[in-house]
Amino acid sequence: MKGEPTVSKAQSRSPLLDLAFGYMPAQMIHAAAELGIADALAGGPKTSAELAGETGAHAPSLHRLLRGLAGLGVVEQKERDLFALTAEGQRLRTDASDSIRSLVRLFCGPDVWRSWGDMTETLRTGEYAWERATGMTPFEFFESPSNAELSATFNAAMSEHTRAVAPGIIEAHDFGRYGTVADLGGGDGTLLAALLHAHPDLRGLLFDQAPGLTAASGTLAGVADRVEIVAGDFFKDVPGGADAYVLKSVIHDWDDEKATAILRNCRAAMRPDARLLLLEQVMPEIVTPETQGVVRNDLNMLVCTGGRERTEAEFRRLLDAAGFADASLTGPIAPFGYHIIEAGPVG
Repeated sequence: MKGEPTVSKAQSRSPLLDLAFGYMPAQMIHAAAELGIADALAGGPKTSAELAGETGAHAPSLHRLLRGLAGLGVVEQKERDLFALTAEGQRLRTDASDSIRSLVRLFCGPDVWRSWGDMTETLRTGEYAWERATGMTPFEFFESPSNAELSATFNAAMSEHTRAVAPGIIEAHDFGRYGTVADLGGGDGTLLAALLHAHPDLRGLLFDQAPGLTAASGTLAGVADRVEIVAGDFFKDVPGGADAYVLKSVIHDWDDEKATAILRNCRAAMRPDARLLLLEQVMPEIVTPETQGVVRNDLNMLVCTGGRERTEAEFRRLLDAAGFADASLTGPIAPFGYHIIEAGPVG
């Protein structure tokens, strides 16, 4: 009598293989975000033909994608050709309070996609891939009038992420102790608006380049009487007069030379009693599976901007070189593990 067939270790399912094929679900979700599938399903279940009519897709091909999304838990297949959004799939709706649609469209979109696809060349040369892929630096790219739609997606993606981060940031630090907070590189003002709503006596200054400020007046409409919006370039100078200077996810975009230049301009603008607050993820000295998110972000900086995520020691060296002292860090803040790195000017 023959025994049960055995499966050798070489034949068993490999977690590494699942990771290697991770680009497939990423692009399935990206396609759903691009087509607006979740928005089309907001009113209830629909057939692939109905969805194709609303999204401009090819119905038989869309049916195949919807089955794939059902396997990922993004939609539920009610009948052979009837699909509904799941709770997680609702996050691909444009109007969801916790929407990630713009984040998916940006980070799984063609320009980031090509940059990651050219990672091997970056590893050989040390030169980030975005400029090879697009012919421009990322900041030139998103400031170009010819890329206005992509710039809007970028700004919306940054706002989505900031909305998720803001409650933890507000809880982790006493912003109410300041009179005026300047948010440098603050885009449409999502973080500053959250701070001002949380602290009715606080005033704010939003500083960014003009393209980043496009939607700021709308975002800050409810607190407009307590905000000054200033267009400028933090590589040239930074407005003075604030009690605290906040830079969220700014320093990680740049190499040490440029990061130090930004910080020195902050130092030049600050009164002796003002505080610098960097809102950044901090790279652990030893990586574990639980800290893989910051490592992925570091690699994204490697291929897309030439920047990096930094360890606590590396942040301290930057701050020291730029004229700051007495740096302290909060613990990691849920849900993305940000730290608030606080420092004051020397002298």
